[in-house]
Amino acid sequence: MTGGRKRFEPGQPLITIITSTYNAAGHLPDAIKSIREQTYGNIEWIVVDGASRDGTLDILRQNEDVIDYWMSEPDKGIYDAWNKGIRHATGEWILFLGADDYLWTQDVLQKMAAMLDSAYPAYRVVYGKVALVNQAGEGIYFPGEAWERVRNRFRSVMCLPHTALFHHRDLFRVHGEFDTSFRISGDYEFLLRELKDREAMFVDIVIAGMSLGGISSNPATSERMLFEMRRATRENGRIFPGIPWLLAAVRHMLRRVLWRLLGERGARHLLDMGRRLMGKPAHWTRT
Repeated sequence: MTGGRKRFEPGQPLITIITSTYNAAGHLPDAIKSIREQTYGNIEWIVVDGASRDGTLDILRQNEDVIDYWMSEPDKGIYDAWNKGIRHATGEWILFLGADDYLWTQDVLQKMAAMLDSAYPAYRVVYGKVALVNQAGEGIYFPGEAWERVRNRFRSVMCLPHTALFHHRDLFRVHGEFDTSFRISGDYEFLLRELKDREAMFVDIVIAGMSLGGISSNPATSERMLFEMRRATRENGRIFPGIPWLLAAVRHMLRRVLWRLLGERGARHLLDMGRRLMGKPAHWTRT
């Protein structure tokens, strides 16, 4: 279905935001508000819904003035939904914003526009920081580091904040679409195709807020992510896992042991004690 935003400004890069939704009525209003209030005009917003059964479709209909295109039909997961969105995208740069995420400030895309315009063709991936927020909406941790610091680590594990990452449309012309056989790490596998032998550009700006709930606390999810990241590196030519992946596997096993011995509450407190000792902010007890 076609929406009604269409407020483009000549001479400025068009930024496409793609959001996949499924029964997201409880979170979607925050994402809508953050897009509606942007001071930057060259935004195209595409929403791909997976046949929601709650009030999501009603919310989309009520906000068609800020949506350029939306559709609702069953899909095969988030990467299938994103691929559908890409096929309708016309922007020079594409940002994937979750239904429960939101743009951090009203002028964040205004700040990014000039940087994106000058980044290409030297860079086809530009990223900033993401604010991980707790249930009270507090930003407690802000992942995102300069490419020079994470380049080698990225070749083993996903360490770029994808919610804060802009993809030039040429990426999809050169590398195709997301591999839908991945359930969790399809974004990492896709970026590896580009960044295993090219550079990315870091901008020290918080792009979006993202809920902390459940990101790393579910051992089963964490384990599947590890295996998918390893599969992604193998498929992109890395024979051995790399030290960052091995360290991530050790941390995962340690968390599983702590969960089993101390219970979730005790494990979270102990993990945050370790983070404080390393000079890092606590987040396990603040989700």
